[in-house]
Order: sequence, then C-alpha cells, then structure tokens
Amino acid sequence: MNKPAPPCCVPSKERAIVLDASREVSARREKALTGSLENMIRLDGGPFLMGSETPFGFPEDGEGPVRKVTLDLFYIDRFPVTNESFAEFIRATGYVTEAERFGWSFVFQGHLAPEHYALLVEDTVAAAPWWCKVRGAHWRCPEGPGSSIDHRPHQPVVHVSWNDARRFAHWAGKRLPTEAEWEYAARGGLEQKLYPWGDELTPGGKHLCNIWQGTFPVLDTAEDGYSAPAPVDAYPPNAFGLYTITGNAWEWCLDWFSPAFHIFGTRLNPAGPPGGSARVMKGGSYLCHESYCNRYRVAARTANTPDSSTTNISFRCVRDVSG
Repeated sequence: MNKPAPPCCVPSKERAIVLDASREVSARREKALTGSLENMIRLDGGPFLMGSETPFGFPEDGEGPVRKVTLDLFYIDRFPVTNESFAEFIRATGYVTEAERFGWSFVFQGHLAPEHYALLVEDTVAAAPWWCKVRGAHWRCPEGPGSSIDHRPHQPVVHVSWNDARRFAHWAGKRLPTEAEWEYAARGGLEQKLYPWGDELTPGGKHLCNIWQGTFPVLDTAEDGYSAPAPVDAYPPNAFGLYTITGNAWEWCLDWFSPAFHIFGTRLNPAGPPGGSARVMKGGSYLCHESYCNRYRVAARTANTPDSSTTNISFRCVRDVSG
C-alpha cells in the first residue's frame, strides 16, 4: 500500500485555485495571426529560466522565484514601435490616445524649460516630484505644447497607455507580449544573466543601453549618448536581434501585475493573473539609475494602470506562429 505524501508535498486548495486560474488565462490568451512579419523575429520558444533571485533585485516586485517556463513559438518586433509607425496607425484609424483625451500626461521635470514650467505644469507627483502633470503633453508633443516629434521619427513612441498600445497591436494584426515572452526575448538565449548581453553593465567600458548616469534626478551626464529616448537602433541588438530591449523606454506587456500569482501559476505559456489594477511593464528606461531603480535588468518588473502614460513608456508587439 502506498504511503500518503507528506503534508509539505500536498498542494493546498489555494495553490490549486491559482494553478487552475493561470491555466485558464493562458488558454484564453488572445491570438494574433495576421500581422506583417516585416522587422519581426521568429523565436523558437521552449523552456527557459524566468525570474531572478539576485540581491540586486526588488523582492516586493515578485521577480522570483526562478522557475522553468515553457513557451510556444512566436514572432516579436525587432524594434519598439516608433513615432513614425504610430503616426501611420493614427492616419489610418483616426484614433485619439488617452493622453489626448485626458488633456495631459506625465513629463520628466528635467525636460521642461524653466520658462515653460509655470505655464504648463498643473501638479507633480508627491512621492516623485520630478514627474510633472503637463497640459497638452501627448505622443505628438512629448514635452507639451511647443514640442514635436518632427525630428524624432525613429524614437520609440511615448505617452501611450496600455489601452493605446493594445489598440495599435490589434490594428497591426498583432498583440502585446506576455511577460514571459518579453523576458525570453530579452535574454537573447543567455541563462540567468542580469542584462541582455551578460552580467556586466558596461563591458569594456562600452554603454549598451540608454539609462541615467550621474546624480538622479538633478544631473544626467548622458555618458551613454542620450538623456532622453534614443533612436530604436542606437545600440547593438541582443543575440536574438532585438534592439533597445532594455533601457530607453519601458515596454507594456499583456499581463495583469501581481507580485505573487506566478509562484503557483502555470509554467506553460503563462499570461498572468485573471485580473488586477495594473499591467506589467518591463525593460526600464532612460530615467533608471542604480541608486534607486535598476529595473533595466531583464528579470526586473514594474507596473502601471492601463490608462497611464508618461514620457518614458512605449511598447513592441508580438505575433503568434499558429492558432
């Protein structure tokens, strides 16, 4: 007669509920099969080690535990969506972004001319006063009225909410990546490395991404060449051929955010919890600095509400290989 399993090996009801819910979300995940494959890369999927338990991380974000996740094949954009591509979407559809409808968006204080500050800034974020609520800021006017994207066609589009990004993806016959797909792609085939190229931030003294150097938030020395979003091909691609997958601008993912749901969730094509109040963002941005936010590591994660937009949030899309 078989002995009963010890209690520590018996899944609790709560764990079983989470596992069932995550499997259902994975099974119901939207599929995208019609988008153009131009400037997309086909990735083989399969198993990889997702997450991190590094001491450089943020346990409260739920980066860990490290777990083996398995993905189906998929295509992913080589570049984040650019101002040029987003403008094509707007011309074709007449879509109005949420920042335009709200009449304002968040702009980094250091990008506002002092003489414009009093005219444009309605408020600041109490916990992060460098974030300013600027009237008239949106994807066409990244720093508010008087600014434009005329000379930034190849910069990632910013001031796009998750809802805006999803609308673009649907128009393009694509979808937003799951967090697992994004991280698999960002790792470029490397296992448990901090960055898409390895564990050293600046190998041989070379900057490979656009993040903050200096003293945040008062001085960005721009040693990496940029103190605002850089062109999407400004740095070498990772081993999978993806450009600016870390730093530069945060990228929206499909998943609702939870710091713990994934611990007991499915390991096959995970797509996050069934609901929530914020969506996952990955990759960090040009405002990330090691002194307070080194979330430009590939396992790092954060979140924002689906209607939020700032001057450092963008996205890229994926496409399924088959139904």
